[in-house]
Amino acid sequence: MDNSPINEQNFFRVACYFEGSLLVIAFVIGWFVDVNPFANLYFSEMAVFYGTVGTIPLFVFFMALYQIQIDSFQEVKRALLETLAPNMVRLHWTDLFILAAIAGITEEVLFRGTIQPWLELSWGMTGGLIASNVIFGLVHAVTPMYAVLAALVGIFLGLSMDYGGERNLLTPIIIHGLYDFLAFLVIVQTYRNELARKKQHDDQE
Repeated sequence: MDNSPINEQNFFRVACYFEGSLLVIAFVIGWFVDVNPFANLYFSEMAVFYGTVGTIPLFVFFMALYQIQIDSFQEVKRALLETLAPNMVRLHWTDLFILAAIAGITEEVLFRGTIQPWLELSWGMTGGLIASNVIFGLVHAVTPMYAVLAALVGIFLGLSMDYGGERNLLTPIIIHGLYDFLAFLVIVQTYRNELARKKQHDDQE
């Protein structure tokens, strides 16, 4: 296990800047393809409700895969523990919440607010949904299985935009942000538990 994380504040700052830069990419792509990234974003109580409730099945899915003893799934878990956890373990939960919120907003504006509508114009609703989330999976390709899982999560998020019959980007933003926050908490707690077990083992030797 990597016990030499970079300075936590540097990690937090770099992660926020990186996620924030996705908004710039969304604007540039939107300008070139004549798509307004925020065209389908507006406040709605139903979108907040759908977003909150929609987080539940996604998080249950995450927890189930987190426990399955299959090599490819455990490889994903180990990759998260080795790359994210050492840098997140010292962050306050409010920092994790802010980071998750920024990721939820910027990634959804880029992929569901810009790329998916653009591809739908040429390939139709289904083609745009699938193609945009193949891209979403590829940019999350920490491992091959992670790329597949990310693409499936992206399809779920893409479909969630149309919950209730009216397209609203706020729904996947809330789902994405809340899901990331809960997943961050689980990953950090797992890492802390492993550190505690390692320390206990070392003390017994």
